[in-house]
Amino acid sequence: MSSAQNPPRNWSDAWAVYTHPRVLAMLFLGFAAGLPLLLVFGTLSAWLRQAGVDRATIGHVSWVALAYAFKFVWAPLVDRIDLPLLNRLLGHRRSWMLLAQAGIITGLLLMATGDPRDGLEALVWAALLVAFSSATQDISLDAWRIEAVDIDRQAAMAATYQIGYRIGMIAAGAGALYVADFLNWGAAYTTMAGLMGVGVLTTLLIGEPERRVGVPAWREEARVVAFMDRSAHLPRPLQAAIAWLIGAVVAPFAEFFQRNGRFALWVLAFIFTFRISDITLGVMANAFYIDMGYTLSEIATVTKIFGVIMTMIGAVLGGVVVMHFGLLRVLLLAAVIVALTNLVYAWLATQPAEVMLLAIVVSADNLSGGLAGSAFIAYLSGQTNRAYTATQYALFSSMMLMPAKFLAGFSGDIIDATSYPVFFTYASALGIPAILLVLMLMRRERRGIQG
Repeated sequence: MSSAQNPPRNWSDAWAVYTHPRVLAMLFLGFAAGLPLLLVFGTLSAWLRQAGVDRATIGHVSWVALAYAFKFVWAPLVDRIDLPLLNRLLGHRRSWMLLAQAGIITGLLLMATGDPRDGLEALVWAALLVAFSSATQDISLDAWRIEAVDIDRQAAMAATYQIGYRIGMIAAGAGALYVADFLNWGAAYTTMAGLMGVGVLTTLLIGEPERRVGVPAWREEARVVAFMDRSAHLPRPLQAAIAWLIGAVVAPFAEFFQRNGRFALWVLAFIFTFRISDITLGVMANAFYIDMGYTLSEIATVTKIFGVIMTMIGAVLGGVVVMHFGLLRVLLLAAVIVALTNLVYAWLATQPAEVMLLAIVVSADNLSGGLAGSAFIAYLSGQTNRAYTATQYALFSSMMLMPAKFLAGFSGDIIDATSYPVFFTYASALGIPAILLVLMLMRRERRGIQG
């Protein structure tokens, strides 16, 4: 699948892409993917801060979300192993989705029984189960999304995915904060576990996409046969295990580098850097709002409802403008505005705690984030070969999250050593490498077209 600039479309064709049934189905799958993230990230940080946990510890606890960054480790298993019984009933992709959703629900119910004051360790372990299961759901869900439609609909799939994702974040952000404010945190997490039923029901209703396993894009079959010929002295079970590793683990990574050559390193560098700025900011956003003096209800209303609606608007616009203008131009716009809007938080930190100011800043930030998300997901999807969908996309999305999540873990330490304005300026500056790298991608694209 090529990442080349898609040709401009007229506006009516661009909007019509949202009527495709599988594009619409991504709303509900996106909800199931978006619900768990905040519950082990932003919402959890608000719970910990309200319970009196120090900011440095909150930043370190955010490393639980590194499970999303390392999902490429077990993605080959999700890509190739058929689950007993479930595979016959649901198919490969859906059976893994359902198993992962069961893990998310279990982890959320365990978190609901926790207390950060005298049982922080147990709470973190339960959060880790949620993060691991959610990352596994993402692996299978992303593979379903890429395999379900052609490349020209991927930006629209990304947009509806983001809308559902953000609705899930409204539930996990504003919904959880409201329930916690009026009842308690245990009731909030129990409610979130129940809402995961939306994902379970959707998984049971959608169809299984056509899969293409073992396409010899990297001459996988020939290499496995050659290995079997050279390893006749090894026990048959060991031969079979190593041959499976060649096909399921080595081949997906080798195919990407063979297809892109040395330029693959620049592609990976862009993937590494694109989300660093906003993820670094996001880990301390709720702690910042609380330290500024906003109430939980104000935070929920502005950031988790109004802000998320702005993100959804940005996501829809992203899907349309990618169809109309092409992918790389929109990626450049997204990289610039994400860095600029993150810088506005440095100004907000110097102002009094007024809800209107918070709404203005959150609106700009979330609108740009939604647009950037649609474009970037479409870019990652275009980089995958459908013979290795889950493994390659997990690699890309893991590389997107790994440096960002790691750096974000030190956010509390930076704030304690400096101030919120300095931290937000630092977070904005982290977006500069992505801007430079997308310019390089555009330059190579122009050379390819001219040549």
